[in-house]
Amino acid sequence: MTIAVDFDGTIVEHKYPGIGKEKPFAIQTLRTLQQEGNRIILFTSREGELLDDAVAFCHRKGLDFYAVNSNQPADALFPRQTSKVIADVYIDDKNLGGLPGWTEIYEMVSNRQAERHAGREKKGWRLFRK
Repeated sequence: MTIAVDFDGTIVEHKYPGIGKEKPFAIQTLRTLQQEGNRIILFTSREGELLDDAVAFCHRKGLDFYAVNSNQPADALFPRQTSKVIADVYIDDKNLGGLPGWTEIYEMVSNRQAERHAGREKKGWRLFRK
């Protein structure tokens, strides 16, 4: 599954243009989802040096993204996107109802994965992971 995640207010507390304190379990949860085979895309309005700072912050915490503000990794031969990325799940503090806790987010994503997997098996589809 592809998961697009916001930075300010989602991975860290809002302190823009600075970087706030990490939200409890945010990076740990994203690393776990990544280890389970999900592609994590950082999808943020940060640009330039502020974006570099956010990516570096996550890297220091052990989280490297599949892509940043794009559906393709930086080294891909495709042009970078300038609009919304395509994802199966979007995690953002601005969603209707606010941001649930990261434990609840993990459960929601895991349940969605299980439902998608069950649906494909019922249709006779085979699942392939890279």
